[in-house]
Amino acid sequence: MRFKYLVIALIAFLAYTYGAKAGKGRYKEISNFFDSFWNDPKVKKARVQAKKDVAKARKAAVKKARKASH
Repeated sequence: MRFKYLVIALIAFLAYTYGAKAGKGRYKEISNFFDSFWNDPKVKKARVQAKKDVAKARKAAVKKARKASH
C-alpha cells in the first residue's frame, strides 16, 4: 500500500514540476488537446460502449455469485 502512495506522490510531483516549467501557455495547449480528444464523437461512442460492457459484465458477475452462493 505504501508503494502505491509513493507512486501517486511521484506522479503528482512530476506533473506539478512539468506544469510549472511549461507555464500557462503550454497548460492551455495540453488542456485544449485533451478537451478536443474527450469530446470527439468516436471517443464518446467508445465511452458509452464501455459503460454498457461494464454494466453487462457486472450483471453477469452478480448472477454468477448469486448462483454460486445457493
